[in-house]
Amino acid sequence: MPIKTINVIDSHTGGEPTRIVVSGGPDLGSGSLTQRLNRFQRDFDEIRNAIVNEPRGSDEVVGGLICEPTDPKFAAGVIFFNNTGYLRMCGHGTIGLMVTLKHLGKIADGAHLIETPVGTVAAELTGHEVSFQNVPSYRLLADVELEVPGYGTVVGDVAWGGNWFFLVKNSAEELTIDRVDRLTKITLQIRSALRDQGITGTDDEAIDHIELFGPPVDPDNDSRNFVLCPGGAYDRSPCGTGTSAKLACLAAAGKLKPGELWRQESIVGSLFTCSYQPAKASEGELVTIVPTITGEAYVCAEAKLILNPDDPFCMGIVK
Repeated sequence: MPIKTINVIDSHTGGEPTRIVVSGGPDLGSGSLTQRLNRFQRDFDEIRNAIVNEPRGSDEVVGGLICEPTDPKFAAGVIFFNNTGYLRMCGHGTIGLMVTLKHLGKIADGAHLIETPVGTVAAELTGHEVSFQNVPSYRLLADVELEVPGYGTVVGDVAWGGNWFFLVKNSAEELTIDRVDRLTKITLQIRSALRDQGITGTDDEAIDHIELFGPPVDPDNDSRNFVLCPGGAYDRSPCGTGTSAKLACLAAAGKLKPGELWRQESIVGSLFTCSYQPAKASEGELVTIVPTITGEAYVCAEAKLILNPDDPFCMGIVK
């Protein structure tokens, strides 16, 4: 193939990086965002690998491909992806996308709709701050006892916030940045135990995100979390979909009222301010909510990725 270039804009949301492809990405044609995601995965997965993995990226980078939306009411369509595959929704990535679209001059401050493979996301942009209304979220299972070989028993909830999460309730771990290696090891063990013991989301979908919770460093906040992402990296932000899952659990347990604020602190000290409203339709008998997540993002780089076929690592390093 000839030398190919892909133009990207990098941002970070509470420290968590997002790389948005603004031109030069794969042509996924028309159809729903889900159809285009499937086409991306089937026909262009090496492009995903080249964009976010080494030597151009890292395990922490979440990518987003801007797509032509199916309806002009949307400011943009987006497909999110990371070092191991594709994300149906990404909260910090949505915040990063909004400030990127503003940086490009495609949107101004105000209310906008974003199209994703899991549905419509409504977002409000004010400067560097974005509030987005996430997809309906719910707790699927409560107080699941999980025996983790080599660690012990943990108790947690299984919840959906745009991705599947296991939210550990009784973590005795100190959530500080200097303990990231240990926290990563423990959450990887928890994820393996879930898989080995057949604990899944609906339709046997894998639970690929793990959250630990502890007291906040800032007494004005409600909680601090550590979030393991699917590719094995930890989330520097409080995690938008993970915080949505947390709100769903709090709502189902009667511990947070509609409209009441929840201030979620990340492992690096960044903050999302959140609330929820009851969803108009529930998932069967499950308590379903619509979360609103507010955070800040900053554009930090513009780049042109060069894909040279003579480069032995042109399409990235596959781990």
